[in-house]
Amino acid sequence: MDTPVCDFLKKYAQLDNLRLHMPGHKGKGELEQFDLTEIDGADSLYEANGIIKKSEANASGLFGSDTFYSTEGSSLSIRAMLYLALLLKAGDERPLILAGRNAHKVFISAAALLDFDIEWIAGDSSYLCCQVTAEEIKERILSAKRKPLAVYITSPDYLGNMSDIESIAKVCHSYGILLLVDNAHGAYLAFTAPSLHPIALGADMCADSAHKTLPSLTGAAYLHIANTVPENVRTRAKAALSLFGSTSPSYLILASLDMLNRYLADGYQEKLEYFSKRLEELKRNLATAGYETVGDEPMKITIMPKSYGYTGYELGEYLKKNKIVHEFADPDYLVLMPTPEIGESELTKLEVTLLNLKRRAPITSLPPRIAPSLAVMSPREAVLSPAEKIPTSHAIGRILADVTVGCPPAVPIAVSGERITKEAVQAFEYYGIDTCFAVIDRKEKLQ
Repeated sequence: MDTPVCDFLKKYAQLDNLRLHMPGHKGKGELEQFDLTEIDGADSLYEANGIIKKSEANASGLFGSDTFYSTEGSSLSIRAMLYLALLLKAGDERPLILAGRNAHKVFISAAALLDFDIEWIAGDSSYLCCQVTAEEIKERILSAKRKPLAVYITSPDYLGNMSDIESIAKVCHSYGILLLVDNAHGAYLAFTAPSLHPIALGADMCADSAHKTLPSLTGAAYLHIANTVPENVRTRAKAALSLFGSTSPSYLILASLDMLNRYLADGYQEKLEYFSKRLEELKRNLATAGYETVGDEPMKITIMPKSYGYTGYELGEYLKKNKIVHEFADPDYLVLMPTPEIGESELTKLEVTLLNLKRRAPITSLPPRIAPSLAVMSPREAVLSPAEKIPTSHAIGRILADVTVGCPPAVPIAVSGERITKEAVQAFEYYGIDTCFAVIDRKEKLQ
């Protein structure tokens, strides 16, 4: 497969031109020589008609969709995806989206920017989980206060749980509703056999973070649009991305996506299949030793270490002492994200290290149960309201302004516009969130 973006950057670096254009480093350096702006021949990401268009066409062929690049992660792709969905809004009625409660905080920022209403599909006991069935989606569509424009789910979720996208898509389409998927953690799923990628399973649009699970630079991502989406919406994809994206996209990230096409086309599926089987074996060995794992995503190992006698934090510290760095840890989970890019010896090191840890008496404490709070403002109204930073211990009864959560995992415990409950405060404290931003009561300020 050709790599038009990479080829252009290499040729331009060899010309040794006097660069009187941006960027300011003028190509001086090992990486800087390949970092360009939109000069003649370099194309333009949001008006692509040259090398970037050719590269995106290569990616489209690999993923079986209209595929567009983002150099600002899935966050940009998600905002663009939601904007495109709103283009199908009929009349003056406010758009409504049904959304899994474990949505990334970028979904909240998109709601604030685009001003749509949300009806939440509640999660499980963990705020990171929200596995719903097609039947539940059907019930929520029928019981919604008005016909939803779209259903929005996160699959795989941060812990590696995957939804039945195929069944959910059939339900959505039977009611003329779009299915949008945050697939940030599952770009590689297009290359499993059979494909587990949301587009292949019937989703209308999805966002992938290439950098999370594929060998590309941080910030590399995709927006995928299926041919089920009306053409007049698909043709607005670039405009949607440019509405929220920087006018200075990184050419190093574009080159990374461009080179990734060749990598994916040249034996990646076989490599992924072998490594998936090796991970399945590792997970079985961990289970035999007494570790409890969750999730069915092939390229993720999520351990619930309390049954083994440790918190996620403690297990993470043990791994770090052995020069193994985890993706995420909290009191109840430890998340590891291996890919075929690590070698057999490194995977063996992980397995041996975990199996060498002495098992202790189980920890029986449970995480706080989190339920959606009462929304008294829209996310847009809350985010744009005057706010003050307060200790979470003083937050009961206040209205949350900005989403209070770190990244990772960037999944909100409470949502902008909701009144903060005692249960939400307990969850904040349990997960180490000491402060939050609360809307200032203007009436109180005037008195």
